[in-house]
Amino acid sequence: MKFALLSGLVIACLASIGNVSAANDLASFHSKNQGGCTACHITPGKVSDDSETHINQQCKSCHGGYEELKDAKLEIDPHNSHLGDINCTSCHKGHEQSKVYCNECHSFDLKIPFNDAKKKAAWDAKWDQEKIQQAIAKGPVETTEVVVVGAGSAGYNAAIAAKQAGAKVILFEKAPFSGGNSMLAAGGMNAVGTPQQKAHHVEDKVEWFVEDTMKGGRYANDPKLVDILAQRSAEGVKWLESLGVNMDDLKRSGGARVDRTHRPADGRSAGPTIIQTLRKAAAKFDVETRLNSRVEKLVLNDDRQIVGVVVHAKYSGYYMVAAKSVVLTTGGYGYNKEMIAYYRPTFKDMTSSNNITATGDGITLAKEIGASMTDIDWIQAHPTVGVDSRILISETVRGVGAIMVNAKGQRFISELTTRDRASDAILKQPGKFAWLVFDNQLYKKAKMVRGYDHLGMLKKADTIDGLAKLTDMDTQLLQGTVTNYNQYQQSGDDKAFHREDMPLNLTQPPYYAVKVAPGIHHTMGGVAIDTKAEVLDLQSWPIKGLFAAGEVTGGVHGYNRLGGNAIADTVVFGKIAGESAAANALQK
Repeated sequence: MKFALLSGLVIACLASIGNVSAANDLASFHSKNQGGCTACHITPGKVSDDSETHINQQCKSCHGGYEELKDAKLEIDPHNSHLGDINCTSCHKGHEQSKVYCNECHSFDLKIPFNDAKKKAAWDAKWDQEKIQQAIAKGPVETTEVVVVGAGSAGYNAAIAAKQAGAKVILFEKAPFSGGNSMLAAGGMNAVGTPQQKAHHVEDKVEWFVEDTMKGGRYANDPKLVDILAQRSAEGVKWLESLGVNMDDLKRSGGARVDRTHRPADGRSAGPTIIQTLRKAAAKFDVETRLNSRVEKLVLNDDRQIVGVVVHAKYSGYYMVAAKSVVLTTGGYGYNKEMIAYYRPTFKDMTSSNNITATGDGITLAKEIGASMTDIDWIQAHPTVGVDSRILISETVRGVGAIMVNAKGQRFISELTTRDRASDAILKQPGKFAWLVFDNQLYKKAKMVRGYDHLGMLKKADTIDGLAKLTDMDTQLLQGTVTNYNQYQQSGDDKAFHREDMPLNLTQPPYYAVKVAPGIHHTMGGVAIDTKAEVLDLQSWPIKGLFAAGEVTGGVHGYNRLGGNAIADTVVFGKIAGESAAANALQK
């Protein structure tokens, strides 16, 4: 099936102009048909900034914004996606080959004009050490107080917190749009002692949060960091709400003893909702965000204190920015095959649910200046990544009520066990995959599930027998599994696997199944930090002026991360890192 990338509005525009075959790239086409280079550029041959702000404004002035481009006739509409209102130039390249960014994760048959241009985008293909040193020798071309590296949830929270603390901040992001791995997060944020828990009559304690997290991490976590995560989690939810995020829905994730995972009340995925809100908040608080700008060097003085960074930008090239504080929020290395093969060889051929930006840049930057690493070789495989895709099937699906069965149709473990145990159990099943099975109750309750259906990932049948035939499961075994589970759910006692929370039965057709298998999801280890989010050196002393938060760090999750703790990590420690960085930069 083929899908048009452009809406009817843009198609009509192109058709009215005439034959475009003579133009090999988008820039040539606009130059010929729209009055020259000034159709996109203020000054021919020059770009206003590395984020391509003016060019994208020009795109919208002709074609409209994302709201205008949405087309209900398209089965897959790339202008109406979880990525939000991102730059047009993320996909539509001027002097280079245009590409469908969606297909970095998906496999849509989307068509995009000028995807046959000869020149491919490769400005960020490698780190040029000679040019890095030249930028340092030349000295800083500008000065700020705090630099934040990586615009995901941790980066945005750090940048906004530092800005609110009174510091001048620049947030750098190497990709053409912000979001990082956080943009793909589907589950929610764990927190204890919130008004939401009180409203749902959920009894919870900080001690329980700590115990669950330590147990899930096999007690390899840093207890001091876990205690802060728990103690400040409710404050983190309140902080997000103050910025405009609704977190009123409540569910239970694997490894938690009570409902502790907060998420948007309308059923939307937590990550995209949080990121889109943080983008708006950063703009509101005048946080300068530079896209297409990769930090490639942390610069120290003779006293081994941070004095700035070297940036490699798409148009500006290599330049140094002076700063007293730097916050690393670059995420993990879950999409860096070389690093995975080095640190965890048994995972080297496993698919990854990560954003393509998760290449371990922050770890490389920190190691180069002698930072200490914690649990760097521990990688979490998420048990439910869609087979033949890189799309993560959120833990929410199991938490809300789905059951997990093997190729024959039998349950084989509690659906709410920890991710490492669930992954290990799936890999021991025939074919090393599983099915998540649920009914129309869950389909109506969880908006993200309808998204999976929209992407063609679900099998659907009006009966359990029909579902078994569609999925090649044993009809009698699957029917028996569902019957037994419904009895367990009614009695509140899972006699087979002692699942503690069974909110839904499977009694209302149609019935659904999605095929899943483990995939690389989170790198638990990374840069060592203390309770102020200061980065530690090999002797466990803070590196003056360097801070870190989120998946680039180690110590919070131990050997296994619980679902819901990643967003909590990015919010709680992102805010701490920003506040600490501002305090360091502003001290006299």
